[in-house]
Amino acid sequence: MRKKKVLFVCTHNSARSQMAEAWLNYLCGDFAVAESAGIEAGDLNPLAVKAMQEVGVDISHQHSKHVLDLFSSGHRYDVVVTVCDDETAEKCPLFPGLLTRLHWSFHDPSLFTGTDEEKLAEVRKVRDQIKAAVEVWKAQELAEMLEHGSPEPANS
Repeated sequence: MRKKKVLFVCTHNSARSQMAEAWLNYLCGDFAVAESAGIEAGDLNPLAVKAMQEVGVDISHQHSKHVLDLFSSGHRYDVVVTVCDDETAEKCPLFPGLLTRLHWSFHDPSLFTGTDEEKLAEVRKVRDQIKAAVEVWKAQELAEMLEHGSPEPANS
């Protein structure tokens, strides 16, 4: 079975889209593969790295990518999910051959204020919201596979 290709896009590809990529690959790797990119490339958010490490998912090796670089190098996706706020999602380019475009709105960790511990607490909330959204998407995808007679992934 060909794995569904998913791209997560946010503003700088520094936190939300990186966490979403990691969660989808971790939770759905038997039937889907994710990448992430930003409307602009940025630096990986160290609080996102720490929050994901706390739950056993390592994103420290990931790096920020620009969305247009992926497409100009020939990458194509079945699903593109914007994980930024509504206004930023409208700036997201259209993608050739795209079958599905989704929008999941999450707060931008780069805008959190307070002490590092207070900001980390907010990043943890976003991390958990993203995980929940990926789990809902996974359940919908598995239901659709069963409905259309596609084989269920072995490790679901």
